[in-house]
Amino acid sequence: MSFLQKIGLGLKKSSDKISNGISDIFNKKRLDANTLQDLEDLLLTADFGVQTTSYIINRFAEQKMDNDITDKEVKTALSQEIEQILLPCQQNPDFTGAKPFVVLMVGVNGAGKTTTIGKLASKLQAQGKQVSFIAADTFRAAAVEQLKEWAKRSNIRIYSGPDGCDSAGLCYDGLNAAVKADDDVVFIDTAGRLQNKNGLMDELKKIVRVIQKVLPDAPHKTLLTLDATTGQNALAQTEAFQQIIGVNGLIITKLDGSAKGGVVVAIAKEQKLPIYYIGVGEKIDDLDTFNAHDYAQKLLDLD
Repeated sequence: MSFLQKIGLGLKKSSDKISNGISDIFNKKRLDANTLQDLEDLLLTADFGVQTTSYIINRFAEQKMDNDITDKEVKTALSQEIEQILLPCQQNPDFTGAKPFVVLMVGVNGAGKTTTIGKLASKLQAQGKQVSFIAADTFRAAAVEQLKEWAKRSNIRIYSGPDGCDSAGLCYDGLNAAVKADDDVVFIDTAGRLQNKNGLMDELKKIVRVIQKVLPDAPHKTLLTLDATTGQNALAQTEAFQQIIGVNGLIITKLDGSAKGGVVVAIAKEQKLPIYYIGVGEKIDDLDTFNAHDYAQKLLDLD
């Protein structure tokens, strides 16, 4: 099965909700104030968010008000609007330009961050890159064990310490080891205790400060992993991590788990960050690069 087919299956809950909703609204009806209000309500329930929904509805009102319109035409037009919002966020991930290339992985606990690291490392290994992990979420033994499991599965070196050890010190030693081993890419798995923003901010800033003593331009990318099933909360998390540490790009996981696929559009519209990868399952090949056209088409159940 191609990844495009997987996106279609993964977004089925979202696309069924939106596509069926549009068909119900525009069954032999004009696009007028009433149907536009119904469309607005539908987009809000699909987690497009207030700002993005208002933008889309205003675009429809400008172009197509009081016209006879079919549900297929509405879906096609909506897909085109969504694609235009998403296109600036479609960027090819590049893990070159430094050696080792240091990727700081951030995200709340449970977002799929550690699993995502394992999947990305596998992809980079397939490209011939030498990868290593630093298990810097030192207060969560389960996270360290999970990362060790991924390392074992893919034969990747992992640098870890005792439970509760200083994460910044661990990163310093781990990065020095990666430099000595001539690694191409190093993933640093960090804690995600967002409920204590100040503590998390201090910890992440300390990690950055310490790794810059080894490599002054590190981290070369700070990637935020988001769980799509949390809907608008994923947008709030993006804003929080932007304030805490600054984020270069996004990875959005678990799109197969809910009908909240519209949140990707909301994040693209409001945060304008690169969306490098999307995930639609647990398997190692269920994560792939983000494509705006494919996503918009599948979200509206169009071929």
